[in-house]
Amino acid sequence: MQGKKEYQEKLFANFQLSERIPKGNFYRRLKAVLDLDFLYPITKHYYGASGQKSIDPVVFFKLCLVGYLENIISDRDLIQHSSMRLDILFFLGYDIDEPLPWHSTISRTRQLYPEAIFEQVFTKVLTMCVERGMVSGHTQAIDSAPVKANASMDTLELKVPKEDLEAHLHSIRHISSMDKKKRP
Repeated sequence: MQGKKEYQEKLFANFQLSERIPKGNFYRRLKAVLDLDFLYPITKHYYGASGQKSIDPVVFFKLCLVGYLENIISDRDLIQHSSMRLDILFFLGYDIDEPLPWHSTISRTRQLYPEAIFEQVFTKVLTMCVERGMVSGHTQAIDSAPVKANASMDTLELKVPKEDLEAHLHSIRHISSMDKKKRP
């Protein structure tokens, strides 16, 4: 007998994001080896003492890293892409029902830091990824075709960004400066 799948949205669900991300997933492994707590004291003096809480600097730099690794230079596209990927949500420390920061918050936070500081900190984060064997500096190819693989976990290749760091940061600065000019 032929079956027909009917979608019925649940009001309540028993769902744990950590159980849905495979053990060998790139962002799960990156989360396990990347400790960015050093960012709090480095960035603290760029924030005011009152007002609304801003984006967590660890989340901000993780989002910047995702943008670099996924070849996304638009903050709007970065947030949209990240909100649809369970592994990236897990890497960022967000749950499936927790909204990510607004794309404009990413741009404003990037402008909060002096250019030299942003580049220095982002380069340090990227260097940590390279030192832990998670990222390389060559070319990147992503294939989402569901092909059955017969490969050892030992042969996993590094995540390799499409652009070099300087070109990526230049693209982001250009887009951020255009966003800044549009604001009243």
